[in-house]
Amino acid sequence: MTLLKHFSVFITRLNDRLGVWLIGYLVLLMFVILLYEITARYLFSAPTTWATEFTQLMFGAYVMLSGGYLLANKGHVNVDLFYNRLTPRAQALTHILTSFLFFAFISVLLMEGWTMASNSIDMLETSSSAWNPPVWPLKLTIPVGAALILLQGVAGILDQLPVLVGAEPAADRSGEGDA
Repeated sequence: MTLLKHFSVFITRLNDRLGVWLIGYLVLLMFVILLYEITARYLFSAPTTWATEFTQLMFGAYVMLSGGYLLANKGHVNVDLFYNRLTPRAQALTHILTSFLFFAFISVLLMEGWTMASNSIDMLETSSSAWNPPVWPLKLTIPVGAALILLQGVAGILDQLPVLVGAEPAADRSGEGDA
């Protein structure tokens, strides 16, 4: 395996593991907290001040951190009316040519997300609610999630290059840039 192929496999495994373990358990934790809130509110007439807001913050992290996993597993929506009719080599070329839109969007998300997160960290931003938890950790998930998606996009391009030159069949892993 070449160094680039190792990089591609590493990034895909990283996103798979984050998606299955971290993000999967985050969903389970949200479920348990909401179940606790519902039980406390309706059975004991003792609602919490934190459960709903904490779940909303976790859901924001879930959305931002799951992008790389979804991209690695072709979970994003694709319009493939013509794409599936192309040869594997033409698909690889289309994938590579259209990925500039993907990289432009993710690069802006990464840069703007980092600006927002660093400002939030600098002022130790909180939610200003009755519970008032810190929100800077949530805002930090924006550039982290964007970086994971960006790396998975690079891995997807690296997977397509051998197909483009006819060295191997298309890997069915990464779906960004599909037309």
